[in-house]
Amino acid sequence: MSQRRDGKNVSANNIRKILLALAGVAALALTSLTTASTASAAASLPCDIYGAAGTPCVAAHSTTRALYAAYNGPLYQVQRASDGAKTNIGLLATGGYANAAAQDSFCAGTTCLITQLYDQSPRHNDLTIEGPGGAGGQDTGVPADALPVTAGGHQVYGASFSGRMGYRDNSTSGVARNGQPEGMYMITSGTHVNGACCFDYGNAETNNQDTGNGHMDALNFGTECWFQPCYGPGPWVQADLENGLFQSSAGGSQNPANTGISAPFVTALLKNNGQNFFALKDGNAQSGGLRTTYSGPEPTRAGYSPMHQEGAIVLGTGGDNSNGSIGSFFEGVMTAGLPTDAADNAVQANVVSVGYGGPTGVTGSLAPSSEISLRATTACCTSDYLRHQNNNAVISTVSSTLDKNDATWIVRKGLADASCVSFESRNYPGDFLRHFNFQVYRQPMDGSAAFRADATFCPVAGKSGQGTSFRSYNYPGKYLRHYNNTVYIADTSGTHAFDSAASYNDDVSWAVAQPWAP
Repeated sequence: MSQRRDGKNVSANNIRKILLALAGVAALALTSLTTASTASAAASLPCDIYGAAGTPCVAAHSTTRALYAAYNGPLYQVQRASDGAKTNIGLLATGGYANAAAQDSFCAGTTCLITQLYDQSPRHNDLTIEGPGGAGGQDTGVPADALPVTAGGHQVYGASFSGRMGYRDNSTSGVARNGQPEGMYMITSGTHVNGACCFDYGNAETNNQDTGNGHMDALNFGTECWFQPCYGPGPWVQADLENGLFQSSAGGSQNPANTGISAPFVTALLKNNGQNFFALKDGNAQSGGLRTTYSGPEPTRAGYSPMHQEGAIVLGTGGDNSNGSIGSFFEGVMTAGLPTDAADNAVQANVVSVGYGGPTGVTGSLAPSSEISLRATTACCTSDYLRHQNNNAVISTVSSTLDKNDATWIVRKGLADASCVSFESRNYPGDFLRHFNFQVYRQPMDGSAAFRADATFCPVAGKSGQGTSFRSYNYPGKYLRHYNNTVYIADTSGTHAFDSAASYNDDVSWAVAQPWAP
């Protein structure tokens, strides 16, 4: 929440939480008792699994799907810039996936921010935009359309944080406090990270301040190495227990094999009994199981054994609103009690079954959601394709699996003009082709008007008489061009070498081809 709530500022949401708190124990008991029958009616989802194992969810947030098989409420709220109106985005079906089309319709012709993430658990620990704290000012919501992704065969949207963005609830029900046990996981991305503090999801202080060691118990994911040693480049799943990102009881890693996990979709997991034990796990959210990167005693520094959690929930920042981090969030839950390894494994299997980042089902055209590759048509280069490499847009021959992934793009409605197109990276979710100082890069969408304009291209008939040329939305005389294996926006009246008239019409004409990545 933007500020600590008290009796002098009682909102309808607060009243609802008071009532829910009174009934919470009974509700959670009912959840556990009825999980088996719910699961028999539909596939068990993460909170069904944890509830059946005796560790029910006390928070369940997602912009992509239901986390209970019986859930049919809203997932999140968006607010559009044009008139300030708000609407809730729900599900296509009970226990199903987000109704992204409702968001697209509501936000058509303008932009939207996500202003609230609803808790699907009986506790109703909803997250709203975070207010100022000890280490950061007022946050904003994430742009609602910055992270399109396929889940369960449907187009949905994740939440893409690009700094000074965060959500919080300082007045929760049922969340662990003062050494109580809990567990949590989130689905995030290993391709959209940095080393700034702190991309967290979990238990935090109730006043947006650093109140001391052990007053947090939150998942952290990023490349910040707080305690040496850290092995490899990261990003790592770490425990933000306040005043430190812990990979072990000693702080630094005790596991040389843990060099991080950079998969496009990552399962990050933390569990803590609040007294003398915590564990960290990670996994590829698209395939396989979980690996335990640490399991052992609480940190040896003073204040962490027992823990002193305060019970707020934070997403996207540190406990004191340290808000320099970037990251991606698709779903996450928190439990009452320490989950079993068997429950963790079952949840991971369910996550994998979602098929995050799977094929869109449309290929080879400029229709929205179509997966394509763009082939050069200039005589020198007809076997070369537009790809990203080290964040730059280049053309090169496609050979390895990495090349094929880098040369595959998902067509999206133009971020600045829906009649044009934008190109999202297939293997870097939320990253788009955009020009900056006339050169073209692959960069994460930050929601700004400048980025939207730079990442929007308008298709026209190929200037060479074949293929398609892509006109820059905000520099309408310039077209997407390859020159000396690098990609620019260019025109023949410019003064740069890449504006040369030689082979210009061929260089700006592209063949829209079937995608290289499967």
